[in-house]
Amino acid sequence: MRWLRVPSPIGDLVAVADDDALRQLRFGGPSPAGEPSPADPVLAATARQLDEYFAGRRTGFDLPLHLVGSEFERAVWAELTRIPYGETCSYGDVARAVADDVGASRAVGTANNHNPIPVIVPCHRVVGANRKLVGYGGGLPRKVFLLELEARVQLTAGGLFAG
Repeated sequence: MRWLRVPSPIGDLVAVADDDALRQLRFGGPSPAGEPSPADPVLAATARQLDEYFAGRRTGFDLPLHLVGSEFERAVWAELTRIPYGETCSYGDVARAVADDVGASRAVGTANNHNPIPVIVPCHRVVGANRKLVGYGGGLPRKVFLLELEARVQLTAGGLFAG
């Protein structure tokens, strides 16, 4: 495994990759064993795309991902990637999409909590009933930051702040 620490407005992110795909994106914490690998193509692309995202120049990611989880978790994570940039949906919406059962909302929350690649697999776009901000593995302040960043970029791109 190779890794790289990526500075961001929400704190350092640690990207971990195998030979051909991104496996994890962690919120800070200790560095993995070994030396960072800034020349690794997957990690270099991850750092570049994250920089562009936080600068408001990228609304989606084009990275090879290696997501390890249960069949249900992988279905939830795939559904998260379908939530458009700058939009949100509820845990119930995701549950209906992957299990045709709004009762699976708690299981969706658990899958979100197990998401190994937050930000890129956008679990921050999932909100509680009545659009209430609940739960985020990186902490609610990070979730609020990401949602506000995406909303601000959407408004700017829509011309509301054009000179």
